Order: sequence, then C-alpha cells, then structure tokens
Amino acid sequence: MKSIIIYAIILLSTIHIAAQEREEIFYADPTIYIDGGKYYLTGTGGRRGGPSGFSVLESKDLKTWTVPEVANDSVYMILTKGDHTYGERGFWAPQIYKEDNTYYLSYTANEQTVLAQSKSVLGTYRQKEIFPIDGSTKNIDSYVFKDDDGKFYLYHVRFNKGNYLWVAEFDQKKGAIKPETLKKCFDQTEPWEATPNFESSPIMEGPTVIKLRGKYYLFYSANHFKNIDYSVGYAVSDSPYGPWAKQKNSPIIHRSIVGENGSGHGDFFEGLDGQWYYVYHVHFSENQVSPRRTRIVPVIKAWDAKTGIYKFNVKSNAVIKPALVKK
Repeated sequence: MKSIIIYAIILLSTIHIAAQEREEIFYADPTIYIDGGKYYLTGTGGRRGGPSGFSVLESKDLKTWTVPEVANDSVYMILTKGDHTYGERGFWAPQIYKEDNTYYLSYTANEQTVLAQSKSVLGTYRQKEIFPIDGSTKNIDSYVFKDDDGKFYLYHVRFNKGNYLWVAEFDQKKGAIKPETLKKCFDQTEPWEATPNFESSPIMEGPTVIKLRGKYYLFYSANHFKNIDYSVGYAVSDSPYGPWAKQKNSPIIHRSIVGENGSGHGDFFEGLDGQWYYVYHVHFSENQVSPRRTRIVPVIKAWDAKTGIYKFNVKSNAVIKPALVKK
C-alpha cells in the first residue's frame, strides 16, 4: 500500500511539471524593473500577431516568468496602441521608472520618444495629453536618468547619416526636454563599433546610464542589430553631458563572450540578490535574426583604484535563458 501511495505522489508531481509548459521569451530591446520583491520584464515585441504596444511578464528569480495573475488572457498589456497613447507603429525599447508614487513608461513609437504614466507598475500606462517628448525631429531609444541633485536627463538616439547618442536635461513634469541643453555624446570611433559583417551607417543606440562614486557610466550598443557583432560597450564621464571616455575593455557583451550572435540593446540593473545583471537580446539563430531571444547575464563590477573607476565584465558561463511558464 505504501509503495502505491509513493508511486501516486511521483505520478502527480510528473503530471504537474508536465502541465507547466515552458517556452522561450522573445522580447527584443528588453528592460527589467524591480518592484515589491518582483522582477517585471518587458520589451519590443514578445508576442507575434498580438496587439501593438507592450506586454509584461513577472518573476521572482529571473529564470522562470509568468503572465501576471491579474491577466485574463495569455498576454498582459501594460500599454496598447490607441488607448490614450501616442503612436501607430514601431513600438520599441521601453523603460519603466518611478517618481513621486507614479510609474512612468518611456518608449519609442513612430520613431519618436514618448512618456506615459500609471499608478501601478502593471499599468495601464496612458497619456493625459497625447504627444511625443520631442516632436521637432525623429528620435528613438529613450532612457530617463535621475541624478543625485534631482535633475532628470534623457539619453536617446538621433539620426544624422547614422544613429548617434544624445543627452538633454529632461523636464519630468512637462514630459519634454530642454532643447538648449541638447548635446551629442560621442561619434563612432572604435573598431568594435563598426565591423564589416553587415554594412550600415554608424549605429550607436540602446543607452543605459548609472552613477557610482560620482562617475557616470553609459552602456550602449553598436553596429546594426542585424550584424552578428551587435554588442555592448560602455563609457565613463564626470558629468551627465560628458566628455565620455570609452573603456578599452569594451565590448563587454559580444558573441565571442556570451556565445550567441547579435547580443545587445538591453538594460543594466541590480537584482534582488544584490548581483548586477544586464538583460539583452540575441539573434534567433546563427542564420536568422528575428524573432530575437531574451537573455540575462550576471555582471562583475570591480573597483580599479588606479583609475578611480569601476571596470565591468560579465559571467559568460552563467547566462540565463529566461522561460515563460504556462500554468
């Protein structure tokens, strides 16, 4: 009788595991936000054939992800095209942040940067007045950074025979930049930023900025996203405007390091475990770019007393392939 009970328990456990279908996650330009002891993952795409906008997944360990319990569908949208939001196409590169008990979603649509808001991390994110951050010209890949003095800065991409990183002071209350503060971060200067595996104009994009010990660290991606050498490097400055010193150990994420093509354009964050991570996307396969797969890699942050800055690299043998669990 005892053996029958044990067998039944094993059988039920097997059935339960089988019932939890696991599938890979396909967010490009991914970002992870932490709130209330949970990770929230969103990005470009994620569900082919679904509504335009941004969906979200949640996790407690970065490995296993689920659709939020409040969802009544297999996808949970935190922002949807036409629902008091700017844009009809090209919903790319979101970023979630919080200020004064309000959550904000910065994103790209119609090749314009946009800011929407919500009272919940799960949205729905909307605009009271529907307009882009800076409609004077095309600009994409927004990243809003708050400095220690309370000032905000918008790092983003502008076009001029290529994609270049720019920064401007950002009026958080108005949701607009201060045009007189606009400044280009830097030009394409390094060999790794322009490899011949895919011909294109200069491309530097996907910025993330952090501040440590008074220094500003700008992480960015270079090369065309279709290039197998799409990768991530970083530069350091004493000011949010630069000048930026590109670091010689760049790129820190590249196919030669993490083992997959097209590895880049993501977000830098400190995990619940105190470990730093970078979430990014890679090509679907060696011969196919899309749909791009989501990856997370632990980051090593080491203080260099000689230079007075942190040096970064990644744990290439510990790349996480996050999985969506369907119950």
